[in-house]
Amino acid sequence: MKQAGFWLNLALGAALCTTTQAATVDGVEVSDRFCLTCHGTDGQGNIGIDAPRIAGMERWYLQRQLEIFRDGLRGTHPEDLVGQEMQPMAAILTDNSIQDVLNWVETWEYKPAEITLTGGDTQRGKTLYQSCASCHGADGEGNEVMKAPALRGQNDFYLVNQLKSFKAGWRGFDPRDQQGTQMRLMAQAIPDDQAITDIVSYINTLGR
Repeated sequence: MKQAGFWLNLALGAALCTTTQAATVDGVEVSDRFCLTCHGTDGQGNIGIDAPRIAGMERWYLQRQLEIFRDGLRGTHPEDLVGQEMQPMAAILTDNSIQDVLNWVETWEYKPAEITLTGGDTQRGKTLYQSCASCHGADGEGNEVMKAPALRGQNDFYLVNQLKSFKAGWRGFDPRDQQGTQMRLMAQAIPDDQAITDIVSYINTLGR
C-alpha cells in the first residue's frame, strides 16, 4: 500500500507542479516528475513517506547519493522499501542532469527542520553520539574529507529511519558503497531502537 500511495502521489505531483529553472531529462522537468512530490515544494522533506530534507544539504553529499542510487549501490536491498522508491528516480539521470538537479536544489532556502521525535534521553544520546562525532563532527556539522554529511538540521524522522536501516543492514550492504558500508558497521554498535531515539534527540539539540 505504501508504494501504491507513492506512485499515486508521483502522478498527482507530475500533474500539479509548476516550477522554474529545474533540471530536465528527455525534455521533461525533473522537478515535475520526481523531486517535489516527495521532498516538498521547498525541499524540506515529507514525514509521510520518509523523504528527507534536501534544501541546504551539502552539494557533494547530494551528488554522491544521486550517483549511488543511479548506479544501484543504494536502494536495491529487498527490505529497503524507501530506498527502492528513490532508486528508479535516479536511474535515468546522467552526470549532466545530476549537476542540473544540484544547481536547482541550491536555489532553495534552508529552513529549520521541525522536531517530531519524542521519548528520547538527550544526555544518554550525547554520550552515544561520541562515536559518531569522529566522522560527522562534534556539533554534527559534517566532514567532506570523511564524506560524512551534516546531521544537525536534518529531519529527525529521517535520521531515525536511516540509522535503523543501517543497523538492519539494508543500507550500506553493497560493498561498492564504501561510506555506506562503514556506516552500516558503525551502526551495529548501537544497542537498540531506544538508543537511536536518544542519539537523534541529542542531534536535535545541535540546531542548524
